[in-house]
Amino acid sequence: MGINDESDVEANLQIAPTDRGMVRLFVESGDIEIPMDFEPEDALEIAEEIRAAAAIASERK
Repeated sequence: MGINDESDVEANLQIAPTDRGMVRLFVESGDIEIPMDFEPEDALEIAEEIRAAAAIASERK
């Protein structure tokens, strides 16, 4: 499956700081749970990538 392939899979995404100074992205879909911890600097970089992708997607509408 590629980035542009549509899917009927539903997932829940939670984002929060941890008590150890990390940023956690927690993805849950059915019986699958994926916790991903990032250093704050990496989380900011991911946030910038999400903003950039959202801006491009908005232009394509």
